[in-house]
Amino acid sequence: MGVVAALVLGAVLFIAGCTKLWHASVWKASASGLGVPGALAALVPPVEIVFGVLLIAQLWSDVVSWLAAAVLTAFTALLIVTLLRGQRPPCACFGSATKRISWWDVARNLALIALALIAA
Repeated sequence: MGVVAALVLGAVLFIAGCTKLWHASVWKASASGLGVPGALAALVPPVEIVFGVLLIAQLWSDVVSWLAAAVLTAFTALLIVTLLRGQRPPCACFGSATKRISWWDVARNLALIALALIAA
């Protein structure tokens, strides 16, 4: 079950990172709207891609799964704080900022965190 969880999480992270790179200006604007510093926002897509590749290739899966869980937890905390402040900036989680953040994004991230923990 851990291998399947790692593969699914790896695919999601890989796709998320690639779409952020593909739509870099949209991602940068969305990250800025969430209050993420530019230098940190620039690191997110390549980190997601590397995590995704490593999980799919089953290389250092335990460590990468824990790191992914930590990053996803930080993203989720940011979403929760932003939503509790009554703000709903555009979400470019998968490269497109056509929708605003919502509690569904929090639920999705919690499911991804669960996958990361299962993979670990």
